[in-house]
Amino acid sequence: MERLSALALDVGKKRIGVAGCDGLGLGATGLMTIERKSFDYVVSVLQPLVQERSVQVLVIGLPYQMDGTIGAQAKQTQKFAKALSKALNLPIEWVDERLTSFAAEQLLQAENIQPSRNKGLIDRKAAALILQDWLEARRRESSG
Repeated sequence: MERLSALALDVGKKRIGVAGCDGLGLGATGLMTIERKSFDYVVSVLQPLVQERSVQVLVIGLPYQMDGTIGAQAKQTQKFAKALSKALNLPIEWVDERLTSFAAEQLLQAENIQPSRNKGLIDRKAAALILQDWLEARRRESSG
């Protein structure tokens, strides 16, 4: 089985949740939350992670509107992600992330963790859910 290294990003206005997968592409784990101080700052945090993990692809959660259209938030995410892709020299794969933050909050509540006090943790968990969705879609495509 070929090695796979992907980084998923849950891009928000204030923070970016970051998740990575194991080398086999089976499981996703939340790695960190980056404060969005500036574009250059985000690149400076991600660059060493990309090199250390030999990342091959960025998986970006795209916040479609509930009716499936691309709104202002998704357009901002696309613009940011395309610039990041260029800065890190990595291709992008998009994942519909409409309910990932809600699902992440539900998972934290199930673990008796207060989501309102752990915004960064929600972002990391949402990124892991985005990556897990992408990994499972890849497995379905390759087995079907």
